Amino acid sequence: MKTQLPDGVIGFAVLSFFALSQPALAQKSYAETEKEKKPNIVIIMADDLGWRDVGFNGSEIKTPNLDRLAATGKRLTRFYAHPTCSPTRASLLTGQSALRLGVTRPYSKLNPNGLPLDRKLLPEFLKQHGYQTALVGKWHLGPLKKAHLPNARGFDSFYGHVTGGVGYFDHVHGGHYDWQRDGITMRDKGYTTHLLAAEAVRVVRNRDKKSPIFLYLAFGAPHLPNEAPAEALAQYAHIASEKRRTHAAMVSEMDGAIGKLINELDAEGMRDNTLIFFMSDNGGLTKHRLLPGFAFRLINGLESIFGKPIPGRFLEFMRTNMYDGAADNGPLRGGKSSVLEGGIRVPAVINWPGKLTDTNYDGRLHVTDLLATLMDAATGGAKTGQLTDGKSMWSALTTNREVAPSDFVTMGIDGKAFFNGRWKLIVRNDGELQLYDIVQDETESSNLASQRPDIVEKLRNLLAASQVGASTNIPLWRVILDPDEFGGEERKAPMADLAVE
Repeated sequence: MKTQLPDGVIGFAVLSFFALSQPALAQKSYAETEKEKKPNIVIIMADDLGWRDVGFNGSEIKTPNLDRLAATGKRLTRFYAHPTCSPTRASLLTGQSALRLGVTRPYSKLNPNGLPLDRKLLPEFLKQHGYQTALVGKWHLGPLKKAHLPNARGFDSFYGHVTGGVGYFDHVHGGHYDWQRDGITMRDKGYTTHLLAAEAVRVVRNRDKKSPIFLYLAFGAPHLPNEAPAEALAQYAHIASEKRRTHAAMVSEMDGAIGKLINELDAEGMRDNTLIFFMSDNGGLTKHRLLPGFAFRLINGLESIFGKPIPGRFLEFMRTNMYDGAADNGPLRGGKSSVLEGGIRVPAVINWPGKLTDTNYDGRLHVTDLLATLMDAATGGAKTGQLTDGKSMWSALTTNREVAPSDFVTMGIDGKAFFNGRWKLIVRNDGELQLYDIVQDETESSNLASQRPDIVEKLRNLLAASQVGASTNIPLWRVILDPDEFGGEERKAPMADLAVE
């Protein structure tokens, strides 16, 4: 026989349940609500980091924080950037080929142009979906017009420098002091990597907790000049080469800065809902001989007569870039500025706890894919309406199934390279053709051009059909007259004071 409860008792029980459950709902933790939001997105970019300059690629350099991201996330074993700084940053933020954009070399401090204003950038697209945006670090996409600067291109806040490289302690580039916040010169003392770490932590801590955040943390390290704090150098006393010792210390300081940011994300309860993407902007700077032999003979002769520095600002700038690089791109050939693998295949990791498994992705991705891929992760596939030369690889990363990659074209000091499927065609400046099955031959040791003329013809036609925009770089002779030295004496007006409407 069933016992029938009076309606009043049932009503009281229901009301009591809701009354008791309300405090639990009201006390819902911030970490729980974070999981219901769009993901926070953090892009961390190193500058001139070599393939074998990180622990997860076999380096002697200590990078425990990056190694942890690689071990708990997805290491991208075939990720490509352009051979130099500005082209990679341009493709990252637009999703378009650097050649289409007309950004084929690093921008000089004298460059009146910048990333074309008729293109919208990743932070602008993310703002349309409720994101707050911040750039901490290096811009290098146009220094002299306010319309080209970060605050006019979708970033709510900017802290760092607009030129290609500054002294780590003096913050000087080509005679100009270049350290600023939102277009205002900041005379902040300290090692730049440490200052950027503190700013990244500040941005995360002071964000609007009701909205997701996009943080682009673009380190100067380990770009020249070779400078590191004494305590960082001490841990690499066993490395015989002074340049490699300093390079290693710079990388370790960057890794420590990344660790501070990750710790802050944890402390704020954000980590489980934060996608972190790490990459280098190009391969590491090494002593690879890309310049003609007479250039080396000239610099060597002047150094033997005058010692270091050699007379002439541009000649000394050449010497520094030819001989002071201490990155390790092994086993890849070449380095920064070259379209060989060592110049464009870079360390890269994507990490999002619970969303991406800790397995390698061995398919090809490139920097032009990132805008579409990150927009897919952030919005579930919302379209930007802007032409892209890459494609979203989000489904490949989340399902661990290799997806046919988009073609990739790039240009360096030694020529152009075109990727299609498993093939890589290099058209050198002297007209020589090199064809590699880059999946099987990552060291580019077997040129198959004479054996596969059909593939060469196909890729040459695709390369010829790729769009090339009008150059936004200034003539090289202007750079020769006033070179972009990294660090040194402050002789001119601060860069922030030079920007015009």
